[in-house]
Amino acid sequence: MSVLRAHFHSRTFRTALHALRRNAMRSALTTLGIVIGIAAVIAMMEIGTGSSRAIQKSIASMGADNVIVMPGAAASGGVTFGGGSAMTLTPDDAEAILRDCPAVRAVAPIVRARTQVVYGNRNWVPLFVFGTTPSFLDVRDWQNLAEGEPFTDQDVRSANKVCLLGQTLVRELFQGASPVGQEVRVKNVSFRVIGVLSPKGANMMGMDQDDVIIAPWTTIKRRVAGSTLQNVNQSAAAAQDQVNTLSRIYPGSSPLYPVPSAVQAADTPLPVRFVNVDQILVAARTPAEVPIAIRQVTQLLHERHRIRPDEPDDFNIRDMTEMTRAMSSTTNLMTNLLLCVALISLVVGGVGIMNIMLVSVTERTREIGLRMAVGARGRDILRQFLVEAVVLCLLGGTIGILLGRGGSLLVRTVMRWPTELSPGAIIAAVAVSVSVGLIFGYYPAWKASRLDPIDALRYE
Repeated sequence: MSVLRAHFHSRTFRTALHALRRNAMRSALTTLGIVIGIAAVIAMMEIGTGSSRAIQKSIASMGADNVIVMPGAAASGGVTFGGGSAMTLTPDDAEAILRDCPAVRAVAPIVRARTQVVYGNRNWVPLFVFGTTPSFLDVRDWQNLAEGEPFTDQDVRSANKVCLLGQTLVRELFQGASPVGQEVRVKNVSFRVIGVLSPKGANMMGMDQDDVIIAPWTTIKRRVAGSTLQNVNQSAAAAQDQVNTLSRIYPGSSPLYPVPSAVQAADTPLPVRFVNVDQILVAARTPAEVPIAIRQVTQLLHERHRIRPDEPDDFNIRDMTEMTRAMSSTTNLMTNLLLCVALISLVVGGVGIMNIMLVSVTERTREIGLRMAVGARGRDILRQFLVEAVVLCLLGGTIGILLGRGGSLLVRTVMRWPTELSPGAIIAAVAVSVSVGLIFGYYPAWKASRLDPIDALRYE
């Protein structure tokens, strides 16, 4: 029975192909709507996917996939010094986050400072003086330097006096000359410039991201921030360095032992057991995994800092919600736009299929009546016309996929627009081609199957 059914289906398929070959030109023009629709869908999906990835990369370079871990607030005598003033985060925390949090791609501990940078007779106070590790460039998507090379982990371990300059510092201090190999002074500490950061522009809050100097965090911590022997966070240093003059009962008293000067203390830094950092910058694997990364980092720091469930956290975590929302809305807008274009193109192609199939039913009324008179049933006629419609759509879909891929490659080669292969769009194009053939071919096939054999034979 199965052999007979297979033979019958094969004969139906051959009959449908023979009917299409009899009107080759009409069949080709019929598939033209599907060809144009599928080609437009494939090309626009690939161009749109490439553009969406480029937009995501551009927004991610601003920090959309970043999470900032800040210390908690320190208090003394009922006075709170504000967020970030406690000494709770260490470089070991950063290493543990990278090692034990699967959703985290890269981590960079950061020590901040605010001071003057001097070169020759020119000086500038940058917005950001960051002490960090080489992974900071990976976290902030800053790997491609405009000039020179980044510092290494060995520079961090040895507290070498090397730095990277942002474009604003280069413009203000060097005025067009190359800074690589030159030396700048940061709080009377000489740093050798080994690289120049590529331009980044302003962030979403309008702050100049190029107004920055980056150096090994050990160097900034011990020589610039001057906190090697202080167990305080840099953000609280200014508040804690202020002295209440009412408590100076003996202002003229001298210390029992000589106190080293600031220069002597900077030249001979003494190691301490606990070294804190001002913040830890965390990069999630993708912007969509930022909430997962936050949960993993929170759980890990609870364990490392031995925080019980009933105790408040000694750290704060901030994410770039605004940038993530902007990226999501942009991606959704692109997707919805492409979906509307795809639906319009395919509906136009489907209407063309239905129109031609109705014409074909009208022209072949006598043939349908003759087949039904010799024993063909209505479902056989229905199956034959459905097969013709599906074959037309599949043929048009195949040609459309090839044209769409070619158009996408042409756009990438000639216009230099970003494109990306979209296997999902190709699979969807095949599925849609079959669906269009079934949906828009069903009514003409049903109409053909409902013809009365006697009336069909009389039709002129």
